[in-house]
Order: sequence, then C-alpha cells, then structure tokens
Amino acid sequence: MTDARSTLDGRPEEISPGLTTAQDEVVDLCRTLIRFDTSNPTSNELEAAQWVREQLAEAGLSAELIESEPGRASVVCRVAGEDRARGGLLLHAHLDVVPAEPSEWTHPPFEGVIEDGFLWGRGAIDMKDTVAVFLAVARHLGRTGIVPPRDLVFLFVADEEAGGVHGSKHLVEHRPDILDGVTEAIGEGGGFSFPIDKTRRLYPIENAQRGQAWLRLTATGRSGHGSSPNSENAVTRIADAISAIGHHTFAYHLVDSVRGLATEYARLRGIEFDPADVAGSLDRLGPQGHELLDVIVRNSANPTMTEAGYQINVIPGRAVAAIDGRFLPGQEQAFLAEIDALLPDGVTREFVHHDVAMETPFEGPFVDAMQAAILAEDPDSSTASYCNPGGTDAKAFATLGIRCYGFKALKLPHDLEYVRLFHGVDERVPLDGLTFGVRVIGRLVLSA
Repeated sequence: MTDARSTLDGRPEEISPGLTTAQDEVVDLCRTLIRFDTSNPTSNELEAAQWVREQLAEAGLSAELIESEPGRASVVCRVAGEDRARGGLLLHAHLDVVPAEPSEWTHPPFEGVIEDGFLWGRGAIDMKDTVAVFLAVARHLGRTGIVPPRDLVFLFVADEEAGGVHGSKHLVEHRPDILDGVTEAIGEGGGFSFPIDKTRRLYPIENAQRGQAWLRLTATGRSGHGSSPNSENAVTRIADAISAIGHHTFAYHLVDSVRGLATEYARLRGIEFDPADVAGSLDRLGPQGHELLDVIVRNSANPTMTEAGYQINVIPGRAVAAIDGRFLPGQEQAFLAEIDALLPDGVTREFVHHDVAMETPFEGPFVDAMQAAILAEDPDSSTASYCNPGGTDAKAFATLGIRCYGFKALKLPHDLEYVRLFHGVDERVPLDGLTFGVRVIGRLVLSA
C-alpha cells in the first residue's frame, strides 16, 4: 500500500490522482443519499445504512452495520493507519434528517434535483452532504490502498435529529469498542464558510457547544369555577413565569471559543471588538456580525409550549409550560439559578432533556492541520474557533474523552443564507461545495 507521508506536498490531486474520482462521484453519492427518506421519527436509516455499507465494500473496505433496534442503523468502518500506536481520528455524520412538507418546496425534498449549481433536498446540508464527502474519501482510500498516518474511523449514525438515543448514545454505551484508541473527532457544526465580503471568507471551526436545558415548568394552584375570583390561579402563575422568562435578557458572557471568533471576524472587517462592550461591538459589526455572534455571546431561554385547562368555565389546578434553555460552557449553574430567580411562587421546574456544554482547547497539531487543509484550498480565507449554539453527536463521543470538533469543510456562495436552510424549506448544497469538501477532508486525513 502507498505511504501517505511521501505524497503530502502540493494540491490534493497531487497527493493522490484517485481523489479526482472521489470528487467526480461525491455529487451522485449525495444525490442517492437524499433519495433515501430517513426522516426522523417517521422513517428509519436501515436502507441508507445498507447502501453505505455496500459502497464501502465496493471500494474494498469492510464495514459493520449496527442496529440499536430494528431499522435504527449505523455503519462503522475503520481504515488502519501506518502508526497504530497513534490516536485514531473519528469522522462522524448522521444519516437521519428532519421531516419535510413537499408542498412547501420548489423541488420535491427527496428527489435530489440538481439545478442552478445546487443539489436540492432534505439533508443536503444537514448532513448528507458530509456523509457523501466522508464516504467519497473513504472509498478513495479503499480504491487506492493509501495508508493514512493513523487509524481513521468512519461512522455514519442514526437518530442525531432526535438526540442520538438510537445512534451515538447507543454506540457509546453499548459499542465503545468501535472507538478504541480514537483521540480526536470531526463532524457537523463548523468548517463552513462565512462571508467577509464578496471575495474573502471566514471558516469557523467548532470547538465548543452550548448546553441544553429543556425544562418543564409546572404551576399549581386552586381549582374552581371560572366565574369566581381566584388569587391562586395556576394559569396566571404559568403566564407570569412565561412572561418573566420570555422577556428576560441574559447578560453577555464571552467564552474562549467565542472571543476568538469575534476577535478574528472583527479584525477581518477592520472593526475593533471590545470584550468590555459586547453590545457596542456587535452594533459596529452590523447585521452580519449579529447573525454570526448574537446567539453565542449569552445564555438563552425561550418559552415554546403551554398546556392548561379542559373547559372554559373551569379554573384548572395545574398548568404547564415548556422552555428551551441553552447555556454556554461553564455557565450551567449560573443559568439555572437565573431561571429559578424568575419563577414566581407556585411554579417549579424539571428537566425534560439535559445535555452538558462542552469546550475543547483550540490549539495543537490537529487544529493546525484543519486550518492548513482549509487554507490550502482557499488561500484568501481565514479560520477561527467557534461555539455551536446547539448540540450534536459530538457530546456523546466527548464522554469517552475524545476531543471533538465541528469541521465539515463546506465552501459556500457569499449570498447563500446557509444557517436558515437548516431544517428549512428548499434546503440545498452547492455542487462545488461538495467537491471542495472532498479536497479538504482528503488532505486532512493524509496529513493530520
């Protein structure tokens, strides 16, 4: 087999001529993946997982299909590296997607239509594009026999969109052996381009994620007839709690990953970012700066659902509300204390779902390798650390001590509203963004 170390100079096509084939096939791979309706929870991942395993086998790679329960399938493939003593690299992507309402779309969401330089369909950016890129790179290694510097574990998982119980969390709990020796991981959440102007781009590389505190608030009171005054009305109490939380403004708090992003973005814009004046700095950065930073410079809590009563003339003794709470790394206890201070008497809270926040140091040889891989393919760009406002499968893998990063390597047109396409109507990915991803990830796995 070929030693990757002797082929690291030059562009990826020079690293291995076979990468041209990977670029040629990545669009078709992604198109086929989109045509598998893996909507969560109405469908499952089994047929898509079987197809992924077949594509790996066709390239000479052995893969295991793992079902957490019938139909909920993940696929794992380990490519042995030259130095088996080195920590392995995990490349993970999820096979499931959120549902789509076809009547709202320009093109049917599960047909994989190609038009105007884009591949349209549910999962095009979340995240069958990355499944296709990782699959194309894995097939390239299998076809050519190139040995990467260290073990690579390609993992295509079920159930990310519903919290990973049947995917990443199941694998971590029941099959941690597939991740033996893995020290770093890349997945979704970062590595996409954000426009500075019409020619320059910033690639945020995710090294942190906010935590999740989905809360159920329960108000108790005195039930009674709707015609009678009632100072212990549970509906009034839950309304007061909803109003207090919904109108509350959390203070700014800069974690290291956000500080690095804000500083680099402001530098590229030629604008000073003052950590002591976050509000003023965001105003100076304008709408684009707000779009990038506003959601990750503070904790947040939004009321999302309510439930109370059963008849218009009956005051219920109980009322419930749901709160979507998110907190920055290191802020969980302060966040919960702030929520508790907003709750009126007679209202309690409990977790519906809880995920910790995480932050990985943005330094070291692997971070350098990710940055170098991007800059080799987009020399006029820049990179920075990034905190994902949500959460991904990385949180499950991080419990095994794996250092996790969001790095999907996607170059986007400067006028594409990328973030709004997530879970949105007319989700689509640029075709040249897919081939860019193959080049960057192909370079990374042979150099990191």
